[in-house]
Amino acid sequence: MPLNPVVAEVTDRIRERSREHRADYLARMAAAHDKGRGSRLLSCGNLAHAFAASPLLDKKLLKAGQSVNIGVVNAYNDMLSAHQPLGAYPDLIKAAAREEMCTAQVAGGVPAMCDGVTQGQPGMELSLFSREVIALSTAVSLSHNIFDAALCLGVCDKIVPGLFIGALSFGHLPVLFVPAGPMESGIPNKQKAKVREEYAAGLVGREALLESEAASYHAAGTCTFYGTANSNQMLMELMGVHLPGTAFVNPDTPLRTALTREAAKRAIALARSGEAPMCRVIDERAVVNGLIGLMATGGSTNHTLHMVAMARAAGIVITWEDFDQISRATPLLARVYPNGSADVNHFQAAGGMAFLTRELLDAGLLHEDVTTVAGTLRAYTQEPGLDGDTLVWRDAPATSLDLDILRPASNPFDHEGGLRVLEGNIGRSVIKISAVAPEHRVVEAPARVFHDQDDFLAAFKRGELDQDMVVVVRFQGPQANGMPELHSLTPALCLLQDRGRKVALITDGRMSGASGKVPAAIHLTPEAADGGPIARIRDGDIIRLDATAGTLEVKAEGFAAREVERFVQPQSGLGRELFAPFRQLAAPAELGAGLFFQETL
Repeated sequence: MPLNPVVAEVTDRIRERSREHRADYLARMAAAHDKGRGSRLLSCGNLAHAFAASPLLDKKLLKAGQSVNIGVVNAYNDMLSAHQPLGAYPDLIKAAAREEMCTAQVAGGVPAMCDGVTQGQPGMELSLFSREVIALSTAVSLSHNIFDAALCLGVCDKIVPGLFIGALSFGHLPVLFVPAGPMESGIPNKQKAKVREEYAAGLVGREALLESEAASYHAAGTCTFYGTANSNQMLMELMGVHLPGTAFVNPDTPLRTALTREAAKRAIALARSGEAPMCRVIDERAVVNGLIGLMATGGSTNHTLHMVAMARAAGIVITWEDFDQISRATPLLARVYPNGSADVNHFQAAGGMAFLTRELLDAGLLHEDVTTVAGTLRAYTQEPGLDGDTLVWRDAPATSLDLDILRPASNPFDHEGGLRVLEGNIGRSVIKISAVAPEHRVVEAPARVFHDQDDFLAAFKRGELDQDMVVVVRFQGPQANGMPELHSLTPALCLLQDRGRKVALITDGRMSGASGKVPAAIHLTPEAADGGPIARIRDGDIIRLDATAGTLEVKAEGFAAREVERFVQPQSGLGRELFAPFRQLAAPAELGAGLFFQETL
């Protein structure tokens, strides 16, 4: 099947827009490659420090300077369920490397916070900026310059984008990403959401809510809904830096162990052959493949920030228009909660990434002529398994095993993807509509303005919000307070919608990667703290959000001439004061809300 013309057009536009930045990036990677790599670059004193604590065999191999040395960047902690299994990975990787007469060293650790723990808490204001900290920590970890390849161990929301950005500064090396996989399924996601709404309505107490949450988040592994963490894993596959089929294999299983060992062996093979350095794996085509996957699966809105920042680290400039155009050309092939009732384990059982990749390739929606750590993208149409103790890959199922979860490109859930860009006199924002019913995609109602999600929840509990309205939560952008997720709004808004009220949300903050059934215009830019028009909205202004037409308008005479309201969010406590420079330097949401590569502004 020839490449879809819209995909080709968007790719060409990105390539042309990125020409100068991409050339500069590749020149830097070529210079790093020409200097050589690994222990051969170090002085005797440098090298002695680097292997002082190593076992005898590793010392011998590092002294000789002829073997591959893998740098492991680990986001392990045992509070974050998705990352708890990573604690055992270094020993698996080192053992696999020694079988090849090579070595592996833990180059460094990066922080990994859990948005599920910080939702609705002040610590959430550090969440987005943790991506930049992780990128910096990855660079520090690999800066010892003793490594021939790298393995990045991470799974969740900001961790994978941060590792990705940091690793691209070492793009002359082969780099593989190694996840842990999702926890086994707990209670159904719709049941969990129902209890949350019942708690918001005062029908059940905290004990019932906690019991429900604990039955959902119950073991090691990634949360099973299709939020940012699992969208990350989809992206790493379609962008070619996972081993095929690695994303959604459960932790602490023989297959997961075999895949982790194989990642080390593949990194060694690539370092020996000189094939697939990260700078060549991640190009314009790989980025577009990631965008296609995001739209085909109804992935996380957080990636309208992360993918911009991730691509720019490789010298590639993408815009929200690219997201919008790709979305309109991409069929929706998966329904996984929140845009369906299934979780990622059900998606995996229905055919998973191998089925999805084959369908997109055969429909001409992916660039097949890309470099991946597995050689070709066609390799990702196979899924891993064990034949005894031997890791093997087999073709994906010929047909979906559950058409309510995963469909072929010839019979999609929708002929377009799940994302839109909205634009009007309030600014520009994005909206995820894959989980929003068509009858809720247009809302025109009076504004109710808040500067904090807690203020909204307090008004809701007082019974003041049982009405048609567009909820405006502002001063939540990167410059104001680090752009926290506002997921705590979801149960109350869903409850109001279920009562028959027409409701929508507008914010310069973020929603969860599990953005749900209420229309939410998020990441609004320019943000209120930067004098954006959202700071002119007053209670009672009529606002029209039209996700079908792609518009977002305040219907108020003289709106553009109004003074903007000024407000300063609290910026201390729980370490927030340390991030003042980040807030001052942060780019607008449309440019990734990051600190790096500001020359694109």
